[in-house]
Amino acid sequence: MKSITIGKLRGLQQCTSPLGTFTCLALDHRQNLRKANPIFVNDADLSRFKLEVTAALADLSTAVLLDPEFSAAQAIATGVISGKTAFVVAVESTGYGGTPTARQSQILPGWSVEKAKRMGASMIKLLVYYHPDSPTSAEIESFVRQVTGECARCDLGIMLEPLSYSLDANKILSSAEKRYIVAETARRLTPLGIDVLKAEFPMDVDDPDESSWADACAEITAASVTPWILLSAAVAFETFVRQITVACKAGASGIAVGRAVWQEAVGLDGQARLAFLRTTGRERLSRLIALCSELGKPVSDFYTAAAPFDWYKYY
Repeated sequence: MKSITIGKLRGLQQCTSPLGTFTCLALDHRQNLRKANPIFVNDADLSRFKLEVTAALADLSTAVLLDPEFSAAQAIATGVISGKTAFVVAVESTGYGGTPTARQSQILPGWSVEKAKRMGASMIKLLVYYHPDSPTSAEIESFVRQVTGECARCDLGIMLEPLSYSLDANKILSSAEKRYIVAETARRLTPLGIDVLKAEFPMDVDDPDESSWADACAEITAASVTPWILLSAAVAFETFVRQITVACKAGASGIAVGRAVWQEAVGLDGQARLAFLRTTGRERLSRLIALCSELGKPVSDFYTAAAPFDWYKYY
C-alpha cells in the first residue's frame, strides 16, 4: 500500500463511493460530440446538452468528469452540480498534434492544473494518445511526468486516460495488438506519478472469447501500480455491462462511463431528451453503480495517508 498526501487522499475519497469504488459520469467530450450532432457546432447548444445530462445524472455518480471549456464552470455557476458532488476536470486540448501514427498531446492553452485546483476540482484528468512503440512515446512519457509534477505541487489527484492507436495509418488495431498496448501502457505510465488509470477495454469488443477478456484485464491489474477504472468508449450499454463485470472481477476499481449511458440523448432534444435521461439514463447508471459496488476493488487497497500531529508544519 502506498502512502499519499492528505490532499490527494481527500480527492480520491470525494470521487469514490463509501465502498471506495468509482462510478464516474464522463461528460468531458468535445470534438466527438460535435461530430455526433451538427447542432453542437454551436457552443451554447453543446454546453446545454452537457448541463442537461449533468442535471439528470450527476447525483447518482461518485464524480462527474467535465471539460473546462463548456461544462465545468458552467455547471457550478448554474447550480447544475451540487456542492456535494465531486467533479474531475480535463486539462488537455481536445484532439492531438503530430501525425496519426506519432501523436502528441498538450494542455489546453490558457488552462492549468493550478487553475483546476483553484476552482475546486477534486481531481484532474489528462488524456494522452500513446503507443509504447511510437516515435513520440518518450515525449508523451515526459509530458505525463510534467503534469504529474504540477499535480504534486498542487496536491491534486490525477486520472490518466491513455488512448491507443495503430502505427499503420491504413489498419486498425487487432485484438492482440490492443491487448499488448493497453497492458504495456499501464506498465509504463502508471509509475510516473498518476493516481488512477482510466483504461480502455483491452480487447476488441467483437472478440467472442470472454475467457481471454478476463486474462487481458488481469494483465492490466498486474501491470498497473495504481487503481484502474474502465472507460466505456461508446460501446453499447449491454456490452459495457459485460466488460465491467469481467474487468472488476479481474481487479478494476470501477468505471468512467459516458456514451454507454447517454449516447441516444445526443440525437434528441427538448422534453424527449430529458425524458430519456431521467428514465433510461438513470436506470442504466444505477445498474452500473450496483455492479461497481459489488465487484470493484476499493482504492483503500492501494492508498493510505499518514497524519502525525505535526503534519501541518511540513504540508
